[in-house]
Amino acid sequence: MTLDRSFFARPALVVAPELLGCTIVHGGVTVRLTEVEAYAGEGADPGSHAFRGRTPRTEVMFGEAGHLYVYFSYGMHWCANAVCGDEGEAQAVLLRAGEVVAGHELAAARRAGVPERDWARGPARLTSTLAIDRAHDGVDVCGDGPVRFEAPAVPVDPGSVRTGPRVGVSGPGGDGTAYPYRFWIEGERTVSAYRPGVIRRRTR
Repeated sequence: MTLDRSFFARPALVVAPELLGCTIVHGGVTVRLTEVEAYAGEGADPGSHAFRGRTPRTEVMFGEAGHLYVYFSYGMHWCANAVCGDEGEAQAVLLRAGEVVAGHELAAARRAGVPERDWARGPARLTSTLAIDRAHDGVDVCGDGPVRFEAPAVPVDPGSVRTGPRVGVSGPGGDGTAYPYRFWIEGERTVSAYRPGVIRRRTR
């Protein structure tokens, strides 16, 4: 069953753990999500791109739930987020990692030389495997567009869901522990390695 707009039109912290076990389909490949991160939006979450308000880059985040927000990271990689919440709130869930469950030949070609475990183990690897890039920024995942999310045939056991600090995102105290907004399925080999955030200080 394809996830509809009502699924995404809720707070990101509610949507994020419920996306675990769901699949995202694009470009002939299907990935089962095993790790995600929630971002609470403008004024509420210093780790969010939308924390300081609207910009041309973040406009999609302020729009209707059920669209993709795709951005370029470190000048090298694309990362994809599902926009959540009410319009104007700029909440989103980063798709951090997953397991390829269909389209293995295409995935192998796109990730040539990479072990299967790592095809979608990390947000940039996930988008590369699914062939998602800037052209998909703003795509409606609840309509007849090229990207869709499907509910799992067997829901994830809530007892296997873990939560902790987001990868590479600092916060009060510098370690990000004030924002335990990362969710993953315990025991899944495709979950990415945790890396704490680093506070970057200005140099004179």
